[in-house]
Amino acid sequence: MSLFITSLNSGSNGNAYYVGNHEEGILIDAGISCREIERRMTRLDLPMARLRAIFVSHEHSDHIQGVAVTAKKYRLPVYITADTLKQSRLPIENQLIVPFKPLEAVQVGALSISAFSKRHDACDPYSFMVRSAAVNVGIFTDIGSVCPELVRHFRECHAAFLEANYDEEMLAQGRYPAYLKSRIRGGMGHLSNRQALDLFLEHRSYYMSRLILSHLSEENNDPALVMDLFQKHAGAVEVVVASRHKETPVFEVRADADVLSKENKPCFTRSQLQLSLFQDIFPAGVQ
Repeated sequence: MSLFITSLNSGSNGNAYYVGNHEEGILIDAGISCREIERRMTRLDLPMARLRAIFVSHEHSDHIQGVAVTAKKYRLPVYITADTLKQSRLPIENQLIVPFKPLEAVQVGALSISAFSKRHDACDPYSFMVRSAAVNVGIFTDIGSVCPELVRHFRECHAAFLEANYDEEMLAQGRYPAYLKSRIRGGMGHLSNRQALDLFLEHRSYYMSRLILSHLSEENNDPALVMDLFQKHAGAVEVVVASRHKETPVFEVRADADVLSKENKPCFTRSQLQLSLFQDIFPAGVQ
């Protein structure tokens, strides 16, 4: 069985990642408006009726701003921890709130979703794995540093959304104040290009077929730079840079190979991805 994945938006202006099969799908975070989620799903020929749930990674606004409206309109359960719900103050109806526990699998149709704790400056942050039959997809963004749990789960992935937030030199020489630079690179902020690349080089599985580089900072990164860095070492893995302005194509992930879904042609070429402009919000852009 295949899984289909897309980044609806990725960046400090909003994050939303879709994973699904032919019958059901879920969102990991809904950090853009319900209207934008609808527009982007429609352009990708993904029916909103296929959505079965929203999983919330943490309470920062670029991950939750569309959660309440989308859940209410489509009667979607929202999987969220009690601490994150309290901190986020999301106005979600009680009957739509479903708590989850780390490393405990949640079944949504044929999809199995599990969460594990990550290093980020939020009250109770999590990364996610989505599994269906023999296919594993990881969603790993907003991570301050690589921990053993991240390594273990990354090794299992056929495809992954992986944060590559900043170039170390660009951050060091950039206009951010010292406290903000320290927050970003201090172990509870974000992964640098080099940290993400090291994880990829040292721990990718032999069957990994797609890597979607996510949550790039416009202020402290460049899509062409990070694409060039990873392409040198990608081998058979197809690398894509997720945009903060539009959705990626829908990609089909198989246990044996990863191919672009025939039903969803690319919205833009690789060169356009490399050259696209990323708008950063300061200082919320490091959330």
